[in-house]
Amino acid sequence: MADKVTFWFDVSCPFAWITSRWIREVERVRDIEVEWRPMSLSVLNEGRELPEDYRRLMGANWGPARVFAAVAVEDGLDRLGALYTELGTRIHDQGRGGLEHIDDYPGLFAEALAAAGLPAERAAAAGTDAYDDRLREFHAEAMAAVGDEVGTPVVKMGDTAFFGPVLTRIPRGEEAGRVFDGALLLAGYPHFFELKRSRTERPEFD
Repeated sequence: MADKVTFWFDVSCPFAWITSRWIREVERVRDIEVEWRPMSLSVLNEGRELPEDYRRLMGANWGPARVFAAVAVEDGLDRLGALYTELGTRIHDQGRGGLEHIDDYPGLFAEALAAAGLPAERAAAAGTDAYDDRLREFHAEAMAAVGDEVGTPVVKMGDTAFFGPVLTRIPRGEEAGRVFDGALLLAGYPHFFELKRSRTERPEFD
């Protein structure tokens, strides 16, 4: 029987992107079933005092999160994985995200939706709050699963959810499987809660 993995993500986060590509590698070497769900750093940071640049970034990040919420509602959760791959590749691997590319986001949405075989009209959700209630519900599900004061990704393995794992490189092949085995083992022990150390390098997407 496949291990069930639920993966909440914000497409703007580079660390969530690396963790998601790890899970994609795990799909090739382990029997897992992944369900992708949106969450939102913009929702998480609502009402907080933020540096100006980060505040602007959180404002811009409503757009892609809303597109994912619209796809989840109108097309189904099973369509999110393909869209995440297409939009995440453009934002992270191609370096087309962030404040300097905010004005390019409508074009990115159109490209990614087309590549994922999804309706072009889903891009319009970026500029409306029509799906905000459902986005907040998705986000609240992640917080309920793992607790407050965490970011993205939230990964649930079986009945246990964690923030992370936070990786700066993408494990490949059997190495990805071994990392998953370790995470699954920890998730299976009901009294395990946290491992943490300071990051000393930036994420790389190769």
